[in-house]
Amino acid sequence: MPVPWFLLSLALGRSPVVLSLERLVGPQDATHCSPGLSCRLWDSDILCLPGDIVPAPGPVLAPTHLQTELVLRCQKETDCDLCLRVAVHLAVHGHWEEPEDEEKFGGAADLGVEEPRNASLQAQVVLSFQAYPTARCVLLEVQVPAALVQFGQSVGSVVYDCFEAALGSEVRIWSYTQPRYEKELNHTQQLPALPWLNVSADGDNVHLVLNVSEEQHFGLSLYWNQTGPQIITLNHTDLVPCLCIQVWPLEPDSVRTNICPFREDPRAHQNLWQAARLRLLTLQSWLLDAPCSLPAEAALCWRAPGGDPCQPLVPPLSWENVTVDKVLEFPLLKGHPNLCVQQVNSSEKLQLQECLWADSLGPLKDDVLLLETRGPQDNRSLCALEPSGCTSLPSKASTRAARLGEYLLQDLQSGQCLQLWDDDLGALWACPMDKYIHKRWALVWLACLLFAAALSLILLLKKDHAKGWLRLLKQDVRSGAAARGRAALLLYSADDSGFERLVGALASALCQLPLRVAVDLWSRRELSAQGPVAWFHAQRRQTLQEGGVVVLLFSPGAVALCSEWLQDGVSGPGAHGPHDAFRASLSCVLPDFLQGRAPGSYVGACFDRLLHPDAVPALFRTVPVFTLPSQLPDFLGALQQPRAPRSGRLQERAEQVSRALQPALDSYFHPPGTPAPGRGVGPGAGPGAGDGT
Repeated sequence: MPVPWFLLSLALGRSPVVLSLERLVGPQDATHCSPGLSCRLWDSDILCLPGDIVPAPGPVLAPTHLQTELVLRCQKETDCDLCLRVAVHLAVHGHWEEPEDEEKFGGAADLGVEEPRNASLQAQVVLSFQAYPTARCVLLEVQVPAALVQFGQSVGSVVYDCFEAALGSEVRIWSYTQPRYEKELNHTQQLPALPWLNVSADGDNVHLVLNVSEEQHFGLSLYWNQTGPQIITLNHTDLVPCLCIQVWPLEPDSVRTNICPFREDPRAHQNLWQAARLRLLTLQSWLLDAPCSLPAEAALCWRAPGGDPCQPLVPPLSWENVTVDKVLEFPLLKGHPNLCVQQVNSSEKLQLQECLWADSLGPLKDDVLLLETRGPQDNRSLCALEPSGCTSLPSKASTRAARLGEYLLQDLQSGQCLQLWDDDLGALWACPMDKYIHKRWALVWLACLLFAAALSLILLLKKDHAKGWLRLLKQDVRSGAAARGRAALLLYSADDSGFERLVGALASALCQLPLRVAVDLWSRRELSAQGPVAWFHAQRRQTLQEGGVVVLLFSPGAVALCSEWLQDGVSGPGAHGPHDAFRASLSCVLPDFLQGRAPGSYVGACFDRLLHPDAVPALFRTVPVFTLPSQLPDFLGALQQPRAPRSGRLQERAEQVSRALQPALDSYFHPPGTPAPGRGVGPGAGPGAGDGT
């Protein structure tokens, strides 16, 4: 297979002047030898059979040293193959045997041996070449004139052009005469490998690092060196559109079959986007890491705290075409944690969104983004970006930015706003809102202090009722502390109305504990107004920021939805209405589990007689999964604050939740009109009790 010249340059050195290779023109093998010697190459290869060592009849030619050199065999100017030139150095070994009857015959014997001692020497030299999977043997005939025959002295060398070899291969060469008078010479040479391919280890992962230019197209083959029929299993998470398969027999000049079966596979495209990552390099430059090329565009968007969707800044900015592993730049003057990059594919579907500057600049800020538009004759207009749109300033609208419009304009003129982008047509400014919120809270605190002073005055005037007021105040403080318990977000799949009532009973029972429970059953109006995805993102972020816990309540429908997301199979059973937040939540829950962020922030649970814990997908069993109500104490302990001490009342609280939950369990597993079993709900009740659903 022809070797491109740039690969040879990479393998042999950066300077072709220092490591230039001789070029041989023509496909034929050739041989030449030192001056005074004559040599000839047999027309075809021979069998590689060294044979046994036999005694030399007299002086013979024997190989003494092997020398190799890399050359190029070229059919055309740019069509060259890497070739290995071999030089065999020869010497005269052995001596003439003196006849035993030399004295008997006298001078006659001298005359009889004079002619053979002055004759030339001939030898057949064999070169054996092995470089998996190729093996060759060639025969060279060499003749040395009598004038050069000197016992024990080198007579010159014979050179063979040449054995074809591949970069990175190990070559072994043997040389001997035929017949063989001495032990064969051998030489092993490791041809240079391509430095742009190397293997590195990262824990249990192995990385193949390819370092080629952006203009160079390349193919990579990972193959099994096996014989006979083979069944090769690929993990579905490893499938990407650019994954191709190449099959060929391990024979010289074999035809290779190529197939790329996943180019149009939806699962492969989904895996590709899940593996894609945005990476910030500097303030203005970033790149997209992905296993394959992606036809996509990217633009900046502004994400305000509160769970509102990220609002694209197009215009005034524009969409940019994205190339994988190519550095891209946005014309920003400053970074801001609320600035995010949103990625879309060719079908204008949002696939990836990441706030690149949040890691270095902190969490989202309660800032208002002002868009300045510049027109002819130095005319300019300002508007504040809000979820409802861009509100002109000043304005009499009822939005927050409109009410604070005069203050925002004053801050802009006094230089308190941060300029993020500037162009001939406009600019972007980020103005802080913290001080206005602090002023509002200062008024609230002042009102509270006045109320406390008035209450104290009333208590002093009515001493008889002071103790009663103190008891009531103590109860209010305790109830307030309970109300500010750990936040818990309950996620479930709405399999049917009976299961929803069961979830509502569990949420109500947990509210009796020092927990702040959020569930979509109690937020239907917000869910309808914001949509399931936005509602869940806001609840999840708030819960995790406050150190809360997300509870995944698994049911047959929830397991089916998880399997659908993990395997991209058919839709799970049951109808999923507009209020089903579990389906919407998987888009954000799955990355937490895949990237190892779930432990400590997530717990799982399922009902004893409805689902066995082993039915929960293995990915979600990386966090504790409890069965209810049999493991209620452990479940409640997992819902406590991570550093909170184990309360001695944990068993009492578990019994309290169990009593509150029992009527709903009985109603779900044994609807009215069906006989109830003689024992309560427990792990030994058996899986068959779930048939009533």
